[in-house]
Amino acid sequence: MTYAHRSIVHDADSHLMEGLDWLRDHADAATRDLLPDLGRVLDKGGAAADRAIRLGQERIGDPVRTAELEHDVIASAKGWLALGAMDTAERTRAMDLLGFSSQLVFSTFSLGLFAMSDDHALVYGGASAHNRMVTAFCGDDRRLLPVGFLPLNDPTRSLDTLDEALGLGCRAMWMIHAPSDGRSPAHVDHDPVWAALQDAGVPIVLHIGGGRGAVSKAWHRNGRPRPTDLHGGGENLRAKDLPSVHHAAETYLTAMILDGVFERFPSLPCGVIEMGASWVPSLMARLDYAARSFKRTEPMIGELSLAPSDYVRRQIRFTPFPGEDVGHLMQISSPELYLFSSDYPHPEGTRDPIARFEQSFDDHGIDQRARDLFYETNFRTLVRA
Repeated sequence: MTYAHRSIVHDADSHLMEGLDWLRDHADAATRDLLPDLGRVLDKGGAAADRAIRLGQERIGDPVRTAELEHDVIASAKGWLALGAMDTAERTRAMDLLGFSSQLVFSTFSLGLFAMSDDHALVYGGASAHNRMVTAFCGDDRRLLPVGFLPLNDPTRSLDTLDEALGLGCRAMWMIHAPSDGRSPAHVDHDPVWAALQDAGVPIVLHIGGGRGAVSKAWHRNGRPRPTDLHGGGENLRAKDLPSVHHAAETYLTAMILDGVFERFPSLPCGVIEMGASWVPSLMARLDYAARSFKRTEPMIGELSLAPSDYVRRQIRFTPFPGEDVGHLMQISSPELYLFSSDYPHPEGTRDPIARFEQSFDDHGIDQRARDLFYETNFRTLVRA
């Protein structure tokens, strides 16, 4: 019996767990010299990366421990120790046991080594290495849908990077939810990139870690000992981070809608992954309010053919956290907006995300059509799976 409770479940968020040299091994010689050391970057946050990665690699070679993970793959080890976290053949076995029809596969730590740099050589070289790494990990399993990374620092180079990524088999392109080289993502210079993505039928996706995702560290300096994060480490979110984790992505979407990107490219889908969804209904209401308030003074708003909230409904999909009340969100907004995700093998996905979502659906009497949208149809709207 698989973990999935129905015949079709598409997973909008999963991850590989990088080895120390994975990104460098897929980089060209010039980029290899520019890349920071992953172990040093992670150990600054208290991850003890060397030891965790070594233990994960050792576990792959231990058939007894591997068999133990297969008994309950979703609720067993997380991170580097999880089944299929570091090995493609194992990931295929994990998919068999999970029963997911497909799964978007993101990297975990690699973007932190290059994506926010001001050095274009590092950004674009790192993006190419990243995209080769993720597509190599996904291999020939058609259920594993690699998520590439696409910078916008230089739109001409972005088109070359996109062309390479599509040739490698990337099925979605991760964008930072921040300005690039002082330009908004909605700058008209980026229109050729959006056109190429639309023509290819490939969505853009925003994901936690791809922009300013937490409050300034100064807000945590309250004169008292700093607590560990939710999982006992030092590098993840704390309570004061969670309510604002989506703010930069919200600004990104506001620019893309009010500056007309989704008007000009009506078939360009966008996914907002692992930043929760409780904020979505209020965003839609505030976008419509902003359009009504500023339509007279901002001509671009007057050029929109739809209410801003309608672009959200048409083109943007969101993954709720398992602890959010997604049934209630469907009732106050639209069931077309939300997607299932497991976050496997990260611990944030919890040991039983389906049960948590189903409980919310049951509590609010959510019908079968809306559940079909959540587990299947909305994913197909985002990704050609």
